[in-house]
Amino acid sequence: MTALTGPPLPSPTGPGRFFRQLDLPLLGATLALTGFGLIMVYSSTHVSAHPFLYVRSQALHLAVGVAVAGFLLAVDYRNFASGARALYVANLLLLAAVLVVGRTSLGAQRWIALGPLGQFQPSELAKIVIVITLAKHLTDRPGPYRSVWELMPFLGHIALPILLIFKQPDLGTALVYGAIFVGMLYAGGARQRDLAVIGAGGLLLVPALWHVLKEYQRRRLLAFLHPSLDPLGAGYGIIQSKIAVGSGLLWGKGLFAGTQGVLRFVPEHHTDFIFSVVGEELGFVGSVALLGLFLLWLVRGVRVATVARDRFGALAAVGIVSMVAFHVFVNVGMTVGMMPITGIPLPFISYGGSALMTMVWATALLLNIGMRYQKAGIEFDASPAVPVRVIRLRGRSERLEE
Repeated sequence: MTALTGPPLPSPTGPGRFFRQLDLPLLGATLALTGFGLIMVYSSTHVSAHPFLYVRSQALHLAVGVAVAGFLLAVDYRNFASGARALYVANLLLLAAVLVVGRTSLGAQRWIALGPLGQFQPSELAKIVIVITLAKHLTDRPGPYRSVWELMPFLGHIALPILLIFKQPDLGTALVYGAIFVGMLYAGGARQRDLAVIGAGGLLLVPALWHVLKEYQRRRLLAFLHPSLDPLGAGYGIIQSKIAVGSGLLWGKGLFAGTQGVLRFVPEHHTDFIFSVVGEELGFVGSVALLGLFLLWLVRGVRVATVARDRFGALAAVGIVSMVAFHVFVNVGMTVGMMPITGIPLPFISYGGSALMTMVWATALLLNIGMRYQKAGIEFDASPAVPVRVIRLRGRSERLEE
């Protein structure tokens, strides 16, 4: 497979044509999720001396995110590929700067103070940079990849950012980078068995990594396996979160009527554990409705990958979808006790300005790719008559034996 070349992509002219080319279901799902998120942030923090403090901050970050998203929509997304090398270097410098001048909170050094503007978490923005730069790398080296050694340059591409993130320490974000890596390599043509070998190599490092983890991270992992071993310590959050979700039953206690979160039985109820507030106040029905919005977002994101004009756009779309899907899966699983606590926020919903802006910008990049529409894309041919997985750009016939 080779990267596509050709004339400049068409740019929308006039507001009518602009909106016709946008993926309106994706845009609608994003608006619904961000609106729902603001409501839940207020619901989880309104019982305080300053009931609008958190939701006002979240809305301000949303406004900044939307303003920048407008710029991202206006610029041809292929321009980001042209600046991939500079983006990668700047990303490494920002992540390294956190270790030098970053602010420490809850045992982690992840934020850079911006004075009266608050603080910024570079590891969130780094997710988008990883998507863009890895998509460019995969476009420049299109394969076919016939051995695990041919995937090593891509592994090295994400190894440095992961190492810097792990030093903060931020295990959850490092895992997100891994999910982006696997999703993009699979879509880009890597063989399943080669990805399995890389995964097995990662598992072999687990015993060594155990000694590198901070004490609170070890306690979290042990609490996931046996919450009752430390019910008032590391296992407290999981236990209380499951109580909150279960107490919502079918319809929930009612919006703004939850008690487990607002009375602080559930720790970090407005950030990592905000889904427990959704489950308690809106019940099973509200939780399923929220997951339905995420499913719509993800389905439309996959559609963007299938209609993208070139390999770079298709792979970038896959990376964004992989990132959001992993976030949702781990956060919801963590809330109901199916996954360990890793500090991964729920996209668009959890309180956190850097995380919210990152998700808005990622959506803008998806919309950008989708509106400069179909010429290529990624397809998978899994018909029984074909004994190999076929990964190709639309209209092309390259095959990769599995």
